[in-house]
Amino acid sequence: MSRFLCLILAACLGAAEVHAQQFVQPQASPHAVVTQTVGLTDVTVDYHTPGVKNRKVWGQLVPYEQVWRAGANENTLITFSDSVRISGKPVSAGTYSLYVLPSADHDWQFILNKVTNHWGNEGYKAEDDVLRVPVLPETTPMRESLHYWFSDVRPNAARLNLSWETKTISVFIRTNVHAKVLQSMQAAVAKTPNDPQLLAGAADYLIQNQIEGELALKYINRAIELNESYTNLWLKARLMAQKEDYLSAVEAARRAIKAGDKDDDKFKNQLPGMKVALTQWQSKAY
Repeated sequence: MSRFLCLILAACLGAAEVHAQQFVQPQASPHAVVTQTVGLTDVTVDYHTPGVKNRKVWGQLVPYEQVWRAGANENTLITFSDSVRISGKPVSAGTYSLYVLPSADHDWQFILNKVTNHWGNEGYKAEDDVLRVPVLPETTPMRESLHYWFSDVRPNAARLNLSWETKTISVFIRTNVHAKVLQSMQAAVAKTPNDPQLLAGAADYLIQNQIEGELALKYINRAIELNESYTNLWLKARLMAQKEDYLSAVEAARRAIKAGDKDDDKFKNQLPGMKVALTQWQSKAY
């Protein structure tokens, strides 16, 4: 073959290769990720967002009585950085496929499945489910694109919602945040056992959340030994009132008021409330 013919052939092959290349365009169902920290636990939903596009979704595009991928394309995935409880049922830390089983005439099902590499619901098996809880669909304003979102976020819980077209379903996720805080707290105190600020902060957390009363008392007593400030004494007064030991609450409250600096603006702002609480505890103590 002549050099000229070789050049022509190479040019033709090159042109064919150019025509075969794919161009970049937006996905019909764009990828989305939403993460919410609940206490100390991250909850992440990784999904694709189909649109309504003038279609009837529920009962047609998404058939009733069939497990649905709860999104588009590959599996919708949900990840928990720590163990949680969903609608009261335990779920271990990890990543799961999220499915929904919609129904025309009874509660829907929110499903977590341990197999995470399916395409949608292809290959789905109910025996691989790790959680099934009923959810009640609510009629809500029109939403063109499927959307996951969190609401009612608290220090140890949140609500995960799925909204599309005119329906929203939700589940309540609860985390054991106090256990993680307690573990961290005890490690910190063991490392620095004579830090009155650390001890008072640990006691304050326990008092505010009304947990581990004896540990709170141990911490605040030690904090007072190291620093008999009005703030530490007042923490003990609150704790003793919480334990309904009003005599001890009154005694600690009186010491707190006496120890306060009358020229300290922070103390002056707290003093009226302290006096009201002291009066209430006195009426219960005597």
